[in-house]
Amino acid sequence: MNDDDLADALAAAAAGDEAGFARLWRALQPALLRYLRVVVGEAAEDVASETWLQVARDLPTFNGQLPAFRVWLFRIGRNRSIDEHRRAGRRREDPRDPSAQDDARSRVRDVALEAIENSDTGWALRLIAALPHDQAEAVMLRVVAGLDVAQTAQVLGKRPGAVRVATMRGLRRLASLPEVRERASTSLSHRGARTTADATRPEGV
Repeated sequence: MNDDDLADALAAAAAGDEAGFARLWRALQPALLRYLRVVVGEAAEDVASETWLQVARDLPTFNGQLPAFRVWLFRIGRNRSIDEHRRAGRRREDPRDPSAQDDARSRVRDVALEAIENSDTGWALRLIAALPHDQAEAVMLRVVAGLDVAQTAQVLGKRPGAVRVATMRGLRRLASLPEVRERASTSLSHRGARTTADATRPEGV
C-alpha cells in the first residue's frame, strides 16, 4: 500500500470505517511489531494489541496527516512499552539485557545497514535488541520503521541531534560485530559475482 492509499485509509478510519482501520492495521502492524519486539521482547504482541486498542479509541480525536499518524502510533506504542517495563519490574522480570556497552570505535554505518537489510528479520532484531536501549530504539525507528529524524525525535521525546547520535552509535556498534561484518562481506561478494557474470554474458543472452 502506497502513502496515498494509506492516507485514504486513515481518513476512512477516522470517519469510523472499519475497513479503513483494517487497512491501516495491515500496513503498519508489521513495523510496529518489529519495533516492540526489540523494546519489550516476548510481550510485543500484547503491547501491540494495547497500542491498537488505544488508537481505535482515540482516532476520532486525532487531527493530522499520515506522517503525524505514524509518529502518534509509535509514540503510543512506546508509552505502552514503558508501562510493560514497569509491570515487568514489579514482577522482578527484566526482558532486556542491560550489559551492553557503547562502542566508541568508528565503523562505517553502511556495513550494519547492508547486513540488516539483507538478512532475516529474527537475526537482525536479535542483534538490535542487544544494543543499549536508546540506541536500539533509535535504530528501529529510523532504519526499520522508516521514520525520519524529526519524527523519531517526536516519538522518543528527544532532540533531533540526540536521535542522530544514538542512531549512529547503534549502527557503529552493529558494524563492529564479527557476524555483521561476515554477512555484509558475503553479500558484497555475491553482488560482485553477479556483476561479473552480467559483464561477461554475451549480448542478447
